[in-house]
Amino acid sequence: MKIKRRDFLKLSAAAGASAALTGCVGANEPTTNALAPGSSNVKIGEMPGEWKPSTCQGCTTWCPVEIFVQDGRAVKVRGNRYSKQNEGSVCPRGHLSLQQLYDPDRIKVPMKRTNPKKGRGVDPKFVPISWDEALNTIADKMMELRKAEETEKYCLMRGRYTYLRDVIYDVMPKVFGSPNNISHSSTCAEAEKFGSFYTEGYWDYRDYDLDNAKYILIWGCDPVASNRMIPATIQRLGDALDRATVVAVDPRLTTSAAKANEWLPLMPGSDGALALGIAHVILSEGLWFKGFVGDFNDGVNRFKPGMEVEETSFTEKETHGLVKWWNIAVKDMSPAKAAELSGVTEEQILRVARGMAQAAPNVCVWMGPGAAMHARGGYSAMAVHALGGLVGGIDNVGGSLQTAKIPVNKLDKDILKKHQDDLAKKHSKFEKIDQRGRLELPVISHGESGGGVATNNAATGILNKDPYDIKVLVGYMNNPAFSCNGTDRWEKALASVPFTVHLTTNASEFSMFADIVLPCTVNKYERYGFVKTKANRYATCTLLQPVVDPIWDVIVDETEFPFLIAEKLKERGFSNLYDCLVEMYSDPETGKKPADSKEFTIFALKYYTSPLWDGKEDTHGDKINGWADMLKKGMWNSEAYKYKAHWGGKFHTESKKFEFYSETLKKALTGHADKHKVDVDTVLEKANYTAKGELAFVPHYEPPLRHGSVEDYPLVFIDYKSRLNREGRSANCPWYYEFKHVDPGDIGDQDTLRMNPIDAARYGIKDGDKVLLSSVAASGECVARVWEGVRPGTVSKSYGQGHWAYGRTATEDFAKAKPRGVNNNSIIPWELERLSGSNARNGGHAAVRVEKI
Repeated sequence: MKIKRRDFLKLSAAAGASAALTGCVGANEPTTNALAPGSSNVKIGEMPGEWKPSTCQGCTTWCPVEIFVQDGRAVKVRGNRYSKQNEGSVCPRGHLSLQQLYDPDRIKVPMKRTNPKKGRGVDPKFVPISWDEALNTIADKMMELRKAEETEKYCLMRGRYTYLRDVIYDVMPKVFGSPNNISHSSTCAEAEKFGSFYTEGYWDYRDYDLDNAKYILIWGCDPVASNRMIPATIQRLGDALDRATVVAVDPRLTTSAAKANEWLPLMPGSDGALALGIAHVILSEGLWFKGFVGDFNDGVNRFKPGMEVEETSFTEKETHGLVKWWNIAVKDMSPAKAAELSGVTEEQILRVARGMAQAAPNVCVWMGPGAAMHARGGYSAMAVHALGGLVGGIDNVGGSLQTAKIPVNKLDKDILKKHQDDLAKKHSKFEKIDQRGRLELPVISHGESGGGVATNNAATGILNKDPYDIKVLVGYMNNPAFSCNGTDRWEKALASVPFTVHLTTNASEFSMFADIVLPCTVNKYERYGFVKTKANRYATCTLLQPVVDPIWDVIVDETEFPFLIAEKLKERGFSNLYDCLVEMYSDPETGKKPADSKEFTIFALKYYTSPLWDGKEDTHGDKINGWADMLKKGMWNSEAYKYKAHWGGKFHTESKKFEFYSETLKKALTGHADKHKVDVDTVLEKANYTAKGELAFVPHYEPPLRHGSVEDYPLVFIDYKSRLNREGRSANCPWYYEFKHVDPGDIGDQDTLRMNPIDAARYGIKDGDKVLLSSVAASGECVARVWEGVRPGTVSKSYGQGHWAYGRTATEDFAKAKPRGVNNNSIIPWELERLSGSNARNGGHAAVRVEKI
């Protein structure tokens, strides 16, 4: 039974072919209405129910939650009562997820492509198949690679994940014999982590002590709407405004900026200049926090504008290289010059710098992707984070914090290596398809050349077959053809792969290039897993649990898929993967080996989390009395993080101190340069940076890289994340459109492009006009919203709309691949921040023009 694209969404699990293939439907076919009572005589609100714990993954806050279940249906969401991370609350995303669970457009059965042609808008002509046929087909393709001794041509691409990811992401590729486990991480915020690592030695997201902050500088993010501790921030921002000064630095009036005491609408990509201008004021006026930074030997301030300072005249305490930083990058960045480059007034720069210093050390500098995810954003991320160092707000009361440890088990690498044969050992060390570590792509995560991931460059490697061609591609919970900038490159790359498998809940853009599509559970409601998160000084481990029975015959992508494929490979004579999985993930309580994929999933979860509940060691957190208690509570909280845990020479940098002159970055860049037999200047030139000499090792300003001339594309495009974005997966939920007005300046049920009245008048555009938005990469139609809350010279639009697949609500016409609105990542040209490997989605490189239709 072939199914045309226009009929794909109409596929009913009750259809004869589907029923015969799945065995999960028929007279008891589940309804997709969450609130539909089982009996017409009962009102759902009057029925008894039960609160069941799980975890929301609508963003990377990863909130512990509870779901109210009535008559087997999930009907309401709240925060987990035991959580010190969100204190029992959730943001709008938590509630929106109900429509994802009961989405009628979910994939219900395995599907097989019958049209060999691939491309955007090409009908795959999917047909439903059995699980057995799907798994056999995949196993056969994988065995072809084993027999040809080209296992490196297998590639696993990971999207959003739980920490059961090790099974599909590490064990499966490495035992099979491929180096290609490509994560999504650099699409999010690796350049942001670059900023904190090469100053304080911390490659992770920071926690923020809002309860004790006296000055909160929110830079390039909107923490009540997005960025990793949303419910906690929503609860605390009002109290913070009563106690502290709150300043938002962003080209658009964010939700946080609308509440802040002051808004600094800088030009995109000028973050480094503005940060150095603030630093210049703090240093030249002698306002730095001496208890963290130190002081001149005689107590006399020698930081004079434009004047160099003798390094030996200053003795530092918890920091390294302050005088070098002043001499190399700060002394000439006067507030007047910073104002000229950033568009923020000199008066504001002076006021913010002095305000921060007055509140020191209880200053929270909250640096987000807007300050970092630029083509040249690594150094601006360092510059913004360095401000926290100047005022002593690093790892301190009221400042930015690292986090407590979560004592869970790690992947057993010895068992993994034991089950690698010679082919796997050799080929798993081949160069990866994203080309990380090449001269022009350092990706120096954690100080190591090629130590991170360049997700968006995987499209380049696949398309150019460099270093080799990919023959079998597996993706799960990902959709790079929508979520990575330069979507046209991804579409061409995916069309070139001969065999692709997509594990997914909905038929996304990636699915349209797949040869096999496998239906998977909806995180939060139908699966097991665990994640690690933080907020309010507490680290948290929180479980995902199936609070309702799966609606369709679906699998858990990270555990069941590898186990089921391992069984099939074993049937074909390659038992290594199966043997590795059953040895590594036996039940930690009984030693029993898993008998099937569902038992394997539970054993894997127990293996990783057992230190939290088995009572063998002090966890320095909640007391959990066994596995049943862990399932009942659904989570574990650490003890409160100890302030100043890294003061006293304990920062994980080369100097063991907070580095204004980064010896850590110097070592990493020099190592990468030596690897390629060039100097550091050449590395930076190849990586699209302008710095030379010692400037390479300090936070500094880099002029924005721009795609498109000012004459042809006079405006700068700003991408932002809506409060309703469950990443890219909420666009098929009707509530997403109905309540879009919760974002400042947005309007429900339309794809809105916000434009300042000055620019609107210049181009003859009125509020509500249909406009054509164009860049050097693509064009699309949206609706103009004339609004003062965006800086002149820029336009802003929320990410999330513009799907040409995914479902009947997400698209204007699924059958014709006609998008509903414009995908920001089609407008944003393909580009990378090459030192970290990140997607460059901010910082001014996306120049656009707007024309009235």
